[in-house]
Amino acid sequence: MGDELASFSFKLCADDFALSPSVSDGILEAISAGRLTSTCAMTNQPDWPRAASRLTLYRTLAEFGVHFNLTLGKPITSMPVLAPDDTFPTLGKIILMSLTGRLPEAEIRNEINAQLDAFEDATGVAPDFLDGHQHVHGLPGVRGWLLDELTRRRANHSGFWLRDSSDRFGRIRARKFEARKALIVAGLTRGFGVAARKRGFAVNDGFAGFSPFDASRDFAADFASYLVAPGPQHLVMCHPGHCDEILRKYENVVESREKELDFLLSDRFSACLQQAGARLTRPPARVIQTLG
Repeated sequence: MGDELASFSFKLCADDFALSPSVSDGILEAISAGRLTSTCAMTNQPDWPRAASRLTLYRTLAEFGVHFNLTLGKPITSMPVLAPDDTFPTLGKIILMSLTGRLPEAEIRNEINAQLDAFEDATGVAPDFLDGHQHVHGLPGVRGWLLDELTRRRANHSGFWLRDSSDRFGRIRARKFEARKALIVAGLTRGFGVAARKRGFAVNDGFAGFSPFDASRDFAADFASYLVAPGPQHLVMCHPGHCDEILRKYENVVESREKELDFLLSDRFSACLQQAGARLTRPPARVIQTLG
C-alpha cells in the first residue's frame, strides 16, 4: 500500500517573497526547514534589496524566481497610463484593460525588464523561473509581451521555467476546493502554457493552491485538496509568512499567512504528504544560473 501511494512529486512555491520583511523572513524559515522547493520575489517592493542579500545562503535549498507584479505597490518604471499616480491599479482594472486591449504595451514591456533587472542586479544571477502576482503574467496582451522579452533576454536557459496558472477542468473539479477561483484564472490565462512551450520554455503541468485567505479555516485540510488529481509536473502555490505592519498596509486579513507557515513547519505537513503519497521535488544541483 505504501509503495502505491508514493506516486508523485510536486513543487511547492511560496509566493510574495519581499512583500514585507516579515513575509520574507517566514519564507526563508520554511526553506531552511526543507518545506518549500521555491519562492518568487516581488522585486518592485522596498524589502527586495534586504531580502535579496540573504538568498546566497539558500541557493542550494530552493529555486528563486521573479513574481512579476502589476497590481501591488509602486512600479519601478514610469507608467503614466497604467499607474498615473505611481501606484499599480487593482486586479479588476488590469483584467478589464487586458480583455479590452487597452493595456499600454511599451510601459508593460519596460516594467517586465525592470523587474527582471532588479532581480539580477541584486543577486548577480538569473532567476530560475517567473510567475505573476495574481497571475497577471498569463493575461491576454501581457503574456505575449512577456514571452517576447524573455526570449530576447535568452531567459530560456537550462532549467528556467514559467508558471502556468491554469489546469484541466477535470483536475479542478476533482479538488473541489476553491474551484470557482481556479476556473476563473484558468479561463483568463488559457493558452499561456501552449504559447510558452512554443517559445521553448518549460512550464508546469498541474496547478493548485487557490485559497480564501481565511485564518479560521483548517489549512491542513485545504492543503490536502491541492494534492488531489496532480498533474505530471504538479505545482502548488502557497502564501506563508510572519505578519508585520507593512503587510497590514496591503492586506486586511494577514493571519492566514502565519497559519500557513505554522502548518508547513509542523508534523501535520509531513503527515499530509504521506497520506497523499506525495513528496517535494528536490531542487536541481544547479539552482541559479550565474550571469556573464
